Amino acid sequence: MTRLSATFSAPHPAFVAFITAGDGDTAANLDALVAGGADVIELGMPFTDPMADGPAIQSANLRSLGAGTKTADVLQIAADFRARHPDVPLILMGYANPMIRRGPEWFSDAAHKAGVDGVICVDIPPEEDGELGPALRAKGIAPIRLATPTTDAARLPQVLKGSGGFLYYVSVAGITGKQQAAIDSIEGAVSRIKQHTDLPVAVGFGVRTPEQAAEIAKVADGVVVGSAFVDLVGEFGKDAPAKLQELTSAMVTAMRAAVA
Repeated sequence: MTRLSATFSAPHPAFVAFITAGDGDTAANLDALVAGGADVIELGMPFTDPMADGPAIQSANLRSLGAGTKTADVLQIAADFRARHPDVPLILMGYANPMIRRGPEWFSDAAHKAGVDGVICVDIPPEEDGELGPALRAKGIAPIRLATPTTDAARLPQVLKGSGGFLYYVSVAGITGKQQAAIDSIEGAVSRIKQHTDLPVAVGFGVRTPEQAAEIAKVADGVVVGSAFVDLVGEFGKDAPAKLQELTSAMVTAMRAAVA
């Protein structure tokens, strides 16, 4: 059993927490998320043109790149995290250019050596994923795909083909952090997706409060929160870890209470 499958086999929905690598004291921030109870860590790879991300994560990317963060630094952060937290699943989320510029095999091998469990590549559609996905799977890394409100029944099988770990349902037709879908639409979408796959379904984009996370936890296998954490890193800097742990704990507590 992989770390991801073990996590999603737990009797409660998984809480997936995102921050951007190289933004602030990443190691301390990651440790704070784990201490707060995060089940899965999603580590953003900074990129100059993060087309799926709203202002909060765009700013985090700029702060990270401004500090000189390279792909090698992200992989080292991942490797160091794995050494400190051997049982917590770690996912890299980013864009195609840093993942394939030296070849999908190189990236997949480096991610495997760093202890990465899954990769979300935002801008390679399933129909064009003839290289990265197979290279990741060959190293035992789950290619985690995105489905959205516009992913219809005709296209969903293509999205699911070759997916691993969990399916990430983007709850809004837009960018991260700015909107929140109605719970009825999320429940309907998750139910529809589950008719086509045994993969767990985690819901993200626009989830900012414990109350929102709790509502989604009632209908999904996982909840993803990113911009709310990234905002804390940007606002509090070196004092962010305490704030991150506090918000994570509040999210997890609300989710567990909702499904108790």
